[in-house]
Amino acid sequence: MNIFIREMKANGKALIIWCISMIFLVIAGMAKFSTAGNNGVSYNQLMSQLPSSIKALFGLGTFDLSKVSGYYGVLFVYILLMSGIHSITLGANIISKEERDKTAEFLLAKPVSRNRIITEKVAASIVNIVILNLITLVSSLAIVKNSNTVEAVNKDIIMLMIGMFILQIIFFTLGTATAAIVKKPNSAANYATIIITVMYLLSVIIEINNKLTFLKILTPFKYFDSKDLMYGSGFDHGFLILSIIIIFIALSSTYIFYKKRDLNV
Repeated sequence: MNIFIREMKANGKALIIWCISMIFLVIAGMAKFSTAGNNGVSYNQLMSQLPSSIKALFGLGTFDLSKVSGYYGVLFVYILLMSGIHSITLGANIISKEERDKTAEFLLAKPVSRNRIITEKVAASIVNIVILNLITLVSSLAIVKNSNTVEAVNKDIIMLMIGMFILQIIFFTLGTATAAIVKKPNSAANYATIIITVMYLLSVIIEINNKLTFLKILTPFKYFDSKDLMYGSGFDHGFLILSIIIIFIALSSTYIFYKKRDLNV
């Protein structure tokens, strides 16, 4: 039995829905750029009058809305959130669904080890994540190009997508670790949702209060901040190393706890 193919088929419909949703998000977001671009100065003046808490909540930050790069930078906050939700719920569900759907006995009755089961499930999930990332990249490049004829933004978008991919893997492995650790399989997705919600809210709080920047280490949303990637010095090497450590620990925990787990069949 090829577990990889089984998982690809099982997640196919959901992946299509997520890809369409991501394309729609980019289209809907960039459709408003022409209006924002024509009134860029007015928009920027309006944004400057908003409380910092409101700007942080909606991801406005210090972006120049008269430029397509600034407008996409704001939109990317929501793209990042959506991709994070997809990744962490995918990770939680792909580990917990065998117990939840009462198919664990069928799977474990096959001549395969638990490590192989996890490996093939992870491989299938990473393919799903790569597809979603590439669809988002291609649609972003095409739609932004259609909305802009002056500013060169392809390099910025590619850099943002690389950061998004790393974040997707972080949240995916956090999801698998959560599902492997919690005792109730039906609760795995709920815990995963709580984790990403808390991390996103923490990123908003940090954006509001500059004195809390030391808390960035606690939320991957700040590892690949769009304004830092686009207007700063690129990727922070410290956060890249931290990302690798988190992924390694979370994935190792998945294997360790799933192997020791008493599955409810």
